[in-house]
Amino acid sequence: MQKKKLDKKAKKSTKSTKAKGLGDTVEQVLEANGIAKVAKWVLGEDCGCEERKQKLNDLYPYYKPKCLTEDEYNYLDTYYTENNNVVQPEIQKEIVKIYNRVFTQRQSLTSCSSCYKKTIHDKLKNVYNEYKNQ
Repeated sequence: MQKKKLDKKAKKSTKSTKAKGLGDTVEQVLEANGIAKVAKWVLGEDCGCEERKQKLNDLYPYYKPKCLTEDEYNYLDTYYTENNNVVQPEIQKEIVKIYNRVFTQRQSLTSCSSCYKKTIHDKLKNVYNEYKNQ
């Protein structure tokens, strides 16, 4: 009787293995231990895992932002102290330029105010506040 040969090639994961923050690491550990499957079985597909992951990634990111230049700090100081509810396109363009350099990202201009606030405005304000509190 002839034995079948086992295919020993490792399956490649389609997900990126590089964690962006603590939330990604927690997700990887829970998936490796099988806890994620149990949670989805017990709680259903929408078990709140994605929200938890995003919150932890936002609170504990694994990247270290670059330092602001003096000109960037002064621009952000004016921007955050004016507290405008509407951001003009030329101002948003400059803010995105600063954000992309500081966080080594490739964000582009957006007309979605909540997207802009969550991704660019709030994260850059955290960096600005670090300088302001020194």
